[in-house]
Amino acid sequence: MTVMLFLLGLAVFGLMALAPGDIVDQIILQQLLSENSGKVGQNFQSMSADQLAARRTELGLDQPFYVQYFRWLKRVIVYKDLGVSLISRAPVSFLISSRILNSLILNVISLVLITFFSFAAGIYFSTKAGTRADIAVTFFALVLHAFPGLLLLILLQLFASVTGLFPVTAYPPFPFSTAPVRFIFSYAHHIFLPLLSAFLGGIGGSLRMIRATMLDQLGQPYITSLRSRGIAEWRVYFTHAFRNTLNPYITGSANLLASLFSGSLILEIIFAYPGIGRLMYEAVIQQDINLVLANIMFISFLVLVGMALADITLAFVDPRIRYGKE
Repeated sequence: MTVMLFLLGLAVFGLMALAPGDIVDQIILQQLLSENSGKVGQNFQSMSADQLAARRTELGLDQPFYVQYFRWLKRVIVYKDLGVSLISRAPVSFLISSRILNSLILNVISLVLITFFSFAAGIYFSTKAGTRADIAVTFFALVLHAFPGLLLLILLQLFASVTGLFPVTAYPPFPFSTAPVRFIFSYAHHIFLPLLSAFLGGIGGSLRMIRATMLDQLGQPYITSLRSRGIAEWRVYFTHAFRNTLNPYITGSANLLASLFSGSLILEIIFAYPGIGRLMYEAVIQQDINLVLANIMFISFLVLVGMALADITLAFVDPRIRYGKE
């Protein structure tokens, strides 16, 4: 995990260095916009190359990208400092901490709902294999799995706009501290459509996987042996077959969490949700390298921790799995 995070950070610095322009252009443009919005282009052109070069030297952008990266890495490891945003001048740790909770709430609730309903529906319809209900559910699960997530978000946004039943934004217009109880109810109302889109985007693939795994297990010889001994059908399903469906889901749950985080970027932009994905988008557009790198490293760390926890959990639920040499 440490090696992967190190290489990822180096790659991010390299990619940002290849992008046209840099953070100095963004800073100068914002300053000129605030000073004189009518002559931005003229003032920008009139600035000397020495002034721009001095500003880049001040920010350390005149150094090669790998030198900038090791300087950032040293500051993080030695001083536990993620730096400041080059645009807003606010501490990066503050910006991330103010947004990450919103993204975690959205993605964790989505993951719990997807897990519960995919297991419940997948196990139930594996007992109804070949029936009309089973064919209909698997068809709609395939449609949801293949349906473009961006189009689903736009359709839900249009639904909210036309009907007026739900807000077109995903966050209340007032802070939690002003009215905590009112904020909770308002937040649940605002976040319903984003949660629905995340749920519909993930339920299709998970339901089909669990149903297919259950059908595979029910066709195994040990299930026939259990039934021949008169074991109750509910025990066959939930004590034996169900346990063996956990392995592929646990393995895929880390990827599902990663896909939820990556998909929430578009969701947060469309529904104006103040999460980590929207913060990342704004940082990339402004080429705020400190904020971009901290965001990517933090999200990547969460994904890698999820994969490590999935490996550990597999060893607990399946006694056949052991890591290392005996």
